[in-house]
Amino acid sequence: MKRWLFLFIAAASLLLSGCASVVESDVTAFHAWPADANGKSYVFAPAKEQENNLEYSNYAQLIRQQLQTLGFTEAADKKSAQLAVSFRYGINTEQVVVSRPAYDPFFYGPAPGWGRFGPYPYGPYGPFYDPFWYGGPMQTTSYPVFLRRLQIGIANAGDGKTLYDVVVDSDGNRGGLAAAMPYMVRAAFSEFPGPSGVTRHIKIQVEKDGKPAP
Repeated sequence: MKRWLFLFIAAASLLLSGCASVVESDVTAFHAWPADANGKSYVFAPAKEQENNLEYSNYAQLIRQQLQTLGFTEAADKKSAQLAVSFRYGINTEQVVVSRPAYDPFFYGPAPGWGRFGPYPYGPYGPFYDPFWYGGPMQTTSYPVFLRRLQIGIANAGDGKTLYDVVVDSDGNRGGLAAAMPYMVRAAFSEFPGPSGVTRHIKIQVEKDGKPAP
């Protein structure tokens, strides 16, 4: 019975792996967004260390596309811009520790009569005892989880008053911020401006070409 249970779990995992994956993000926005701010012109306001940075330019293009979709226009210069857009990003790594049974429950030996207990078909304690269910030896393993963050701010270009500030947090088992950034940018502007001071969990489906689904 246990063997069939393990086989069922393994088969279910294979089926799920064939389905379209999603990128999940936690999005928290704070804003005092005036109704007349929609459709205004904007300009990017990079920090000094972000100037002439190719990674920054790549992410700015992603934000530019979302702002254009929302009806904003990029100003020709800073003097004519009504809004200033700034953003920061980063990635950290944490180790997650997991404990599991020390033996492999799928291993049934190299020949009939052999299993995870050697030549004993039911183990040395008979057919009614199995350390898998009664606390057998455990082993501890660890794996990295990558924590990605994007923060975007929109302010009045004239007085610098912040109108919109959003933080997007997303984690995964693959390193590299660039692959996740299109989904994080899209999540940042989901239902813009959205509720203020509320954390929302956003899921965006990944298409076969690696781009966000429409």
